[in-house]
Amino acid sequence: MTATAHPRIAAAAVRLMSGQDVPANRRRGGDIRTLLSPATVGATSGFFGTLTLEPGEVVTEHWHPYSEEFLYCVRGRVTLRLDGEQHILGSDQGVLIPIGMRHRLLNDGPDTAFCVFQLAPLAPRPDLGHVDTEPLPTEQT
Repeated sequence: MTATAHPRIAAAAVRLMSGQDVPANRRRGGDIRTLLSPATVGATSGFFGTLTLEPGEVVTEHWHPYSEEFLYCVRGRVTLRLDGEQHILGSDQGVLIPIGMRHRLLNDGPDTAFCVFQLAPLAPRPDLGHVDTEPLPTEQT
């Protein structure tokens, strides 16, 4: 049997992305970089990115009305608050955050934490993707 690429896939341009290719989003805290998304590579089913949290940094509590989130800690550790319950996510550990679950991340350790995340499916519009449930950090000048 001969494998034939799907016509849409064969016509798609492959784009390799790195953290330096996208700006940091610090709106909810930390250094969040969405590498693979509709805007960056034309993704149609979800998006993927990285999170760097320095000691003491937080990603403020929010939830996703349309997407579940896969979060994997590559190095360091973070304290997760999931629907009010605290959990430690250590290096080489992952967690599924279901649709609608409030979540907050805190690096309360001495080392930089580096995580990767993936959310799917996409919200109907980007502005509907997150619901903030605590005040956002103030911008530092």
